[in-house]
Amino acid sequence: MGMCLPCLGGAADDVVVTPDPDTRRRQLAEAAEKRQKEVSNRGIKNPEALERKRKKQEEIEKQAETAAVAPAGGGGLRWQVG
Repeated sequence: MGMCLPCLGGAADDVVVTPDPDTRRRQLAEAAEKRQKEVSNRGIKNPEALERKRKKQEEIEKQAETAAVAPAGGGGLRWQVG
């Protein structure tokens, strides 16, 4: 005869313990963050290098903006004709 009753067959090993709601919520949030990060980096071989390149480009743009705002008569080269 086969074992048809779970209490006789060691079915207690098959029981999955569910974590408390706070732990489960934290796990789901971590999994969602991981999926979001993977989606945003899809197709990028080196995301760290891309981030460095983006920051450097922002710095260059910021310097260009400050240079464009500087007064025209201050500190530039002057030519004398004569």
